[in-house]
Amino acid sequence: MLLYIHGFNSSPLSDKAVLTRTYIEQHFPGVRLEQPQLPTSPKAAMELLIQLTEAAKARGEPLAFIGSSLGGYFASWLVEQYGGKAVLINPAVRPFELFGDYLGAQYNPYTDEHYQLLPQHQLQLIEFDTPVILNPDRFFVLLQTADEVLDYRQALGKYHCCEMLLESGGNHSFVGYGDKLGSICRFLHLS
Repeated sequence: MLLYIHGFNSSPLSDKAVLTRTYIEQHFPGVRLEQPQLPTSPKAAMELLIQLTEAAKARGEPLAFIGSSLGGYFASWLVEQYGGKAVLINPAVRPFELFGDYLGAQYNPYTDEHYQLLPQHQLQLIEFDTPVILNPDRFFVLLQTADEVLDYRQALGKYHCCEMLLESGGNHSFVGYGDKLGSICRFLHLS
């Protein structure tokens, strides 16, 4: 199974998710791709991701993850707990700290959902922190230095021991993502 995990206020309809789905369908039609719409609560989101991961593991499927931003944070925890490999795209490192700036009313333009981001959501995120990467060979991290949302240096510090592609410029969405899908799939050993 390949599990694509979108970021905060995003969805499987984002440009990266659509590019991923199209690429996998064209090049790896035998790979089961999961791209769930995550609930707004981090705890509920992780419960869904755990359910999908455990079901794939029970079927004996190899585990592969692509996580963007907050999705990278979730993917890190899943790989450290369940194994497999993950590609992280401009991953969030300490989102529980960032959420303090976003507390209150939120809107997801992909789902047209209005909701409240609450202090309890910050606490839920802390439960899934991986302060130290114990299995660096399981990660491939793609970073761009002009990410306007996250400070790429946090991810550079956390994942310094992992395979990494660091590009000057770009933005949070990772400019040129589609061009990296071949390298991403090779790292994940998709077949």
